[in-house]
Amino acid sequence: MKSITALAVLAALAQETRLMIFRRLMKAGSAGETAGTLADKLAVPAPTLSFHLKELEHAALVSQRRDGRNLIYAARADTMRDLLGYLLKDCCGGRPEICGLDVKELCDG
Repeated sequence: MKSITALAVLAALAQETRLMIFRRLMKAGSAGETAGTLADKLAVPAPTLSFHLKELEHAALVSQRRDGRNLIYAARADTMRDLLGYLLKDCCGGRPEICGLDVKELCDG
């Protein structure tokens, strides 16, 4: 990942509603959730949700697919994995284990 891409991803997540959307979609996994479900569960008006979903899509954090009349959104775990790899690449001289970092533990917690 290039630094300009990392900055775009971090900027997209540096907003409370977008962070809530992304975290909810990460929990939903590859099945994703409809825009309507997201709006209801997060108590976000549809136009506001649409704006934030577009920002997350632009940063490659969310994908969209159509299922009949519904738009299904899913988190792009690959983008988050790339970001984490980019951020941790040089951690502790390339040996993250000496910093006590366990990526699996971070994901489970």
